Amino acid sequence: MTTVLILYYSQGGAVKQMAQLIARGVESVAGVQAKVRTVPKVSANCEATEPEIPASGAPYASLQDLEDCDALALGSPTRFGNMAAPLKYFLDGTSGLWLKGALIGKPAAVFTSSGSLHGGNEMTLLTMMIPLLHHGMLLLGLPYSESALGTTTTGGTPYGASHIGGALDDRPISEDEKKLCLALGKRLAETALKLH
Repeated sequence: MTTVLILYYSQGGAVKQMAQLIARGVESVAGVQAKVRTVPKVSANCEATEPEIPASGAPYASLQDLEDCDALALGSPTRFGNMAAPLKYFLDGTSGLWLKGALIGKPAAVFTSSGSLHGGNEMTLLTMMIPLLHHGMLLLGLPYSESALGTTTTGGTPYGASHIGGALDDRPISEDEKKLCLALGKRLAETALKLH
C-alpha cells in the first residue's frame, strides 16, 4: 500500500481541517492510504513539555513516519510569511534523514491557513518548500486545470492549498478551498502511486 504522510501543525483548527480534507483526497485514489500526524507545541520556557501522546487529534509524527512514507503533505498556519515554530522545530531535527537521503525522489505538497487574504499564505507555502527541496523531494502544486483556482475569492494558490481564516480564525473553509484541498490530496496520491 502506498502511504501519504500528512504532517501538520494547527493552533486554531483550520490547518487540521485542511489536513483531514487532503487525507480524503488521498484516499479517493485506490491503493493509497493517508497517515495523518501532527507535531507538539514548543515553548520558550525550556521546562515546559507536552505529553508524549496528544490528548486528542492525530498522533505526533516521528522521523520514522517521514522515512517510511511514499509522499508528504506538509501544513502549517502562516506566521509572518513562514511556517509555525513547532513544525520548523520538527523539520530542523531531520538531519539524519537528510544524511541518508531518505526523502530523495518522494513527492511533496504544502498547505497553509492565514488570517487575511494578504496574510503571507503564498510566502508561507514557498518557505515550507525550502527544507523539502533540501531533502531532494519532488514538489507538486495545484494546476490551473483545477477550476476552483480561477474562481476562488478565498484561499487557493498554484503553490498549494490555502485558507483565509479571518483575524479570529473563525471563517469556515470555503467550498473552493475544500475542492482545492481534495484536489491536492488526490494529485499527491496519484503521483505517489505512479512513482511507487
